[in-house]
Amino acid sequence: MERLNDLDRRLIAALRKDGRAPISALAEQLGVSRATVTSRIDKLTAAGIITGFSVKTRDAGDTTGVRALSFIGVTGGTTTTEKVIAALRGFPEVERLHTTNGEWDLVAEVSCSDLKELDVMLRRMREIEGVRNSETSLLLRSVFV
Repeated sequence: MERLNDLDRRLIAALRKDGRAPISALAEQLGVSRATVTSRIDKLTAAGIITGFSVKTRDAGDTTGVRALSFIGVTGGTTTTEKVIAALRGFPEVERLHTTNGEWDLVAEVSCSDLKELDVMLRRMREIEGVRNSETSLLLRSVFV
């Protein structure tokens, strides 16, 4: 697929806001036909740019519960990291997981109902074979999303 054009970027932004928006609403919002929207979604999906549609379970501005970033160090190499990633996929508290460089190998965006639940989740995370160390920072407020 060619590089993303302005329409692709606007379409992706609209889908990030509402992945379940009807094609007709997207077409009206973007000022193009329904066939164009459908075609662009199909092409973006086939190219691997859109990899799926998901459900948001908590608004980033929601101040209930506890949100945190967990920085995770992994022992060993790529195979161990992939095993840790696979284990963390089963943690409902982990909303997003990123690989990174530097001191930490992974960064997990975490959401828990309270500090007790966070504490239990962190203990489970540290028990994963291959996790050598972790550091967690609570997110106090989001200044923009």
